[in-house]
Amino acid sequence: MTQALPRPGRRLPKPRAVGHAPGAAAARRADIQGLRAVAVTLVVLSHAGLRHFSGGYVGVDVFFVISGFLITSLLIRELDRTGRISVTRFYARRALRLLPASTLVAVVTLAGAYLFLSKTRFTAYVGDAIASGLYAVNLRLAVSGTDYLQATDPPSPFQHFWSLAVEEQFYVVWPLLLAAAYLAAARQRREGRTARRTAAVQTTIATVLLTLSLFLSVRTTPTSASWAYFGSHTRAWEPAAGALLALCAHRLRHMPPPLAGTLSWAGLAAIVAAALTFDDATPFPGYAALVPVAGTVLVLAGGCVPSRFGAELLLRQRPLTALGGLSYGWYLWHWPLLVILPVALDRPEAGAWTRLAMCAFALLLAWLTLRLVENPVRFGATFRDRPRRALGLGAGLTAGAVALALVAALFPPAIDSGRPAPGLAAALDRAPDPQARLSQLLAEPHDVVPSNLTPGLTEIKAARSEVYGDGCHVGLASVEVPSCVYGDPASDTTVVLFGDSHAAQWFPALERLARERHWRLVSLTKASCKVADVTIVSDAKPYTACDTWRAKVLERIAALRPDLVIASSSDAGDVAYPDAGGEVRQWTAGFERTYRAIRASGARVAALLDTPWPASDAVDCAGTHPLDLRRCAVTPGRAAKDPRRAAAVR
Repeated sequence: MTQALPRPGRRLPKPRAVGHAPGAAAARRADIQGLRAVAVTLVVLSHAGLRHFSGGYVGVDVFFVISGFLITSLLIRELDRTGRISVTRFYARRALRLLPASTLVAVVTLAGAYLFLSKTRFTAYVGDAIASGLYAVNLRLAVSGTDYLQATDPPSPFQHFWSLAVEEQFYVVWPLLLAAAYLAAARQRREGRTARRTAAVQTTIATVLLTLSLFLSVRTTPTSASWAYFGSHTRAWEPAAGALLALCAHRLRHMPPPLAGTLSWAGLAAIVAAALTFDDATPFPGYAALVPVAGTVLVLAGGCVPSRFGAELLLRQRPLTALGGLSYGWYLWHWPLLVILPVALDRPEAGAWTRLAMCAFALLLAWLTLRLVENPVRFGATFRDRPRRALGLGAGLTAGAVALALVAALFPPAIDSGRPAPGLAAALDRAPDPQARLSQLLAEPHDVVPSNLTPGLTEIKAARSEVYGDGCHVGLASVEVPSCVYGDPASDTTVVLFGDSHAAQWFPALERLARERHWRLVSLTKASCKVADVTIVSDAKPYTACDTWRAKVLERIAALRPDLVIASSSDAGDVAYPDAGGEVRQWTAGFERTYRAIRASGARVAALLDTPWPASDAVDCAGTHPLDLRRCAVTPGRAAKDPRRAAAVR
């Protein structure tokens, strides 16, 4: 990448400045440093688990707007001063500012994951590390977030890198759009156009980008929450809002100081109110993100005019500006510490005070990183005013981090295991009384992971049965009932598997039985859809797609007239419309309606109770304690207390 953008040998006239001067002062505003401190504090308190700051994730939105405002201010200042944007220098500055600290944190995080986190997930963490280094982890998180079977997975220690990825994806495009608009206006000036056309074109581009991205955010949030949250296309409007303000900042210079002060306090109040009132149930970003984004715009706009009564009186105070200077490092360090340290200290249920202490330690690491890593690299003579050398450093850091992750993937942490377990089929074949031998095997304690477990613990998470690969397990939004027949399709004996993913877990065993006994096996399963004819809540709204699908399935069963229907579903899920007679009564009636419809087809019903829910992720726990599986045990009584389980057997 070289100097942008005029063709060699032809120098376009430089349009005169059109009021972009406030951009020069934007980077020196103390109130912005204070606003950074507010944003990072909200994020940290939210991640630390403080209930009153459950909406502190809006601090990321504040950062997006600030970034768009400052970066655009610097870019238009460069355009006004030189008539061009140096793409090389722009990315060199980004590399020096971001990569030394982020690479250090990523390497330390990968080491911590190797030593302390789930050995069964280490390969996934390596993928997250590589995606983080390439500024693409937001896309990886968006994809995995749509996987129903990964919905309850613990968070990745690299998850917080998603916001950096969104920013960098935005800045791949934004400087080029600004420069292109500038050049277009410069050419028109040859035809008598004024330089104000530059700002008009740039403002139009920012407005279109903001509007389109906001539309996508609002439209995507209800249907695909992970893509709405992590997608760059649904987040671009936030830095674009800051960019639009930077482009219009010159128009705010004559705003009355009392109005400016009022706007800044109103904006700060909006940000804090969002942090205090939003929570995990808030559909976000969507319309809700307008609150922190608009609040940040108001604070930045109000700060364009000095006021004795504005929020800058608070935001420019030394403690906040100092914390703002550490905000990048604190954001980088706090999340991996919150994920890794509780496991390393064998305190997975660490309380709020313990987690706050971890965040305080992260702040200390941020200070050390700033003094020992960030500032020496950014301001040292080695890279100052040497953009190609700075880009080389950035490329080297990225390549080194990715290479380290790949090497770690080749040598994953080993999982201890016990002696090989005897093959169940062989053990029963050799036994004089197979039933008695099976009872004996089930009664024996199994406290150690066998060395011949297939698939292995590191492979179980990625394993999927055929119904997932064939598209026969229906997703959350779909109401289709695909024709999925296994075993012997020509058989006169038809068996139906009906339910949700907790019914689909029995498919491999049933498919084997169907092949051995020449059954016709029909699989009818849908994500989170209960067997009982009861409307449940999914994503804070009635799961009507399940009701529609269930009705279609019962019609299919009536047409099939099977010999046996095996029905099962998870005990989890809330009832959308509780009955006055109580939850057990509602679930009992729902099961009765479903089973009555199945029996009307002439089929027998085999209802399989849900498998007991483990106290934690069973695979992770087994990988962490492979020689003492008792630490992963859960009493059957815990599962039996669920009223839906009682309703199923009435």
